[in-house]
Amino acid sequence: MSRRRDVLRALFGAPFATKLIGCDDTSTTREVRGELLGPDLQRGHQLRSGIDVSAWASAPEERVEVAIVGGGPAGLSAGWRLKQRGVDATVLELEPEVGGTARAGESQVTRYPWGAHYIPVPPPENSDLRMLLEEMGALRDGEPAEEVLVREPDERVYFRGFWYPGLYPYANASPLDLEQLARFGRILETHAALRDGAGRRAFAIPVSTSSRDVDLLALDRLDAETWLADQGLDSPRLLWMCDYACRDDYGLRLADTSAWALLFYWVSRMPVSGGEAAPLLTWPEGNGAIVAHLTRAMRGQLRTGEMVVDIQHDDDGVSLSLLGRDDARRRLRAQRVILALPRFISDRIGGESNLESDSYAPWMVANLHLDARPAERGAPPAWDNVLYDSPSLGYVSATHQRGRDIGETVWTYYLPLTASDPREARQALQDTTHAEWVDAITRDLRRAHPDLDDHLRRIDVWRWGHGMVQPRVGFLRGGARFDAGAPRGRLHFAHSDLSGIALFEEAFHHGVRAADEVAAALT
Repeated sequence: MSRRRDVLRALFGAPFATKLIGCDDTSTTREVRGELLGPDLQRGHQLRSGIDVSAWASAPEERVEVAIVGGGPAGLSAGWRLKQRGVDATVLELEPEVGGTARAGESQVTRYPWGAHYIPVPPPENSDLRMLLEEMGALRDGEPAEEVLVREPDERVYFRGFWYPGLYPYANASPLDLEQLARFGRILETHAALRDGAGRRAFAIPVSTSSRDVDLLALDRLDAETWLADQGLDSPRLLWMCDYACRDDYGLRLADTSAWALLFYWVSRMPVSGGEAAPLLTWPEGNGAIVAHLTRAMRGQLRTGEMVVDIQHDDDGVSLSLLGRDDARRRLRAQRVILALPRFISDRIGGESNLESDSYAPWMVANLHLDARPAERGAPPAWDNVLYDSPSLGYVSATHQRGRDIGETVWTYYLPLTASDPREARQALQDTTHAEWVDAITRDLRRAHPDLDDHLRRIDVWRWGHGMVQPRVGFLRGGARFDAGAPRGRLHFAHSDLSGIALFEEAFHHGVRAADEVAAALT
């Protein structure tokens, strides 16, 4: 079997690889410019291999009030909150840029996301996040600003040769398909209305405010596929929509996803009385716009290219061993430290939390630069463009939000690698060449846009080896997950990993929570 077939099978799975290739095992894609990008694996893997920290014994030491390790959304949110509280904080980030999976890029045409690309309008009770969005101008007098509400049409699905509006493929749906869709909607509305004895919602953002009811926790012991079958829901279209949801937010297939997490995907964003989910806010660069705002707020307090290799804490403070991008060794002494890191990194440098290890979804994100819009049939271009029969999530258009419907554009294409063993998927992610990525991406999109190659000018590929924590069956740990993040001595913890759900809202919540803990401890 050819290398191309092996690559497509590894990335997309056997059935879809066969569909893409058909009887033709040769590439039809011309050479396309672009780069393979991603986090600094070499420096990151230094931690995995182990570092002899005795070499830092004589390194020069600097003192700061608070150190925040990690410049992703959680770390930046913690720094933003501490600045509000009048506490001096220094953010240390391994990469040359802050932002984590909410980073963004830019071309002469537009800015575009490299990961997270929207946020639902938070409910009134999430006052801290609403405060941030008001500060950004995304909310005005409590209402979403028109320019950041997702512009219509917001989404469409490519189904059997045509684009259709919305996500669910209604075209030629049977009465049974529609009955099951309606019944699923009623199940979601019922759960949206549920309250436990303490008045908590069944599924809420942040995760820690969700109900602890034992019947709801029992959902976490089931996989989503089994739960749907138990409800008598077996419509292929409904199953596809649910599987898409799991791939979209969790990088998982239905059979590997906690049933609790499946319901959380919809119910947590529904109004108290049920009904439609909260509207979405977005920018051409996705959540990179939020990162940019937080970065400006923390100007002068961010240090990039700084890898923390060890943490030691005692009753008097916390010592951090740093390795700079210039390989210079330094030490930092802080009164308090916030570890805003994924747990698989935090645990390696001395910040062990009180949870068992998690698994992480590998992702590929590609930005396609086009000189004009390719041909298509059906519903007009939307912000989010989903392919019904693809393991990818399709693409979002970076120019859609600004009303630029003709001419040059950038499409951001998302592919979660959903193999049951994430380690195998990570290996495939790293082993695939740029040319092979281009071949896989264009084969997928060419079915909906036959003349794609005529307009394609560049494809840059970003590889997220540990793109997001995965809410697999049992991820709530019997409810222990709700109380994750408790401080340990002078160490405080802040990351969406603590929730087991990789949403900006969760990262922000933990960042603000940890910052408030630190501010209280320093007074």
